[in-house]
Amino acid sequence: MSEVKLAAEVRTSFGKGAARSIRRENKVPGVIYGHGTEPVHVTLPGHDLLLALRTANVLLSLDIDGKTELAIPKAVQRDAIKGYLVHVDLLLVKKGEKVTVEVAVETEGDLAPGSFLVENVLNTLSVETEATHIPTSVTVSIEGLEAGAAIHAKDIELPAGTTLATDPEAVVIQILSAQAEEPAADAEGSEGAEA
Repeated sequence: MSEVKLAAEVRTSFGKGAARSIRRENKVPGVIYGHGTEPVHVTLPGHDLLLALRTANVLLSLDIDGKTELAIPKAVQRDAIKGYLVHVDLLLVKKGEKVTVEVAVETEGDLAPGSFLVENVLNTLSVETEATHIPTSVTVSIEGLEAGAAIHAKDIELPAGTTLATDPEAVVIQILSAQAEEPAADAEGSEGAEA
């Protein structure tokens, strides 16, 4: 898991006007909360935060008024059309603390010969893991599987120190047989047969 250092400024102005002003400066308004503390409203560097959020479950090391805090993104709001960051909620974490996060499921390997389809029923798994060692993804082998096969959450090998929070019986991936399309009737051929 990667740790990204960002400088955060405490903000005292709130509301839509203040948020627009912050975004015009290429910064993002946010709030940091957790561990029973009062929420802290901050301003974060827009470009650096955008790059950091490209990594799933990134650990942010925030420098706030000379004090360093660790946080993970809890909610990220983006503009629906342009995609820029509108607001971010960050959850304070400590080394050794367990957190529950969503981790991406990736597949590897080749199916058995034949026309089969892989259906990702769940694209992410909910896991409990140490805040400073959050896996970016889990990999599932589909090598040699045939139609009708299913992989359940309990069948997926998780990294050390990570436990499953998703229902163990939940189907994550299933293999389906490909449906062949019926050939369209040749209109000219059928007309010729009638004549």
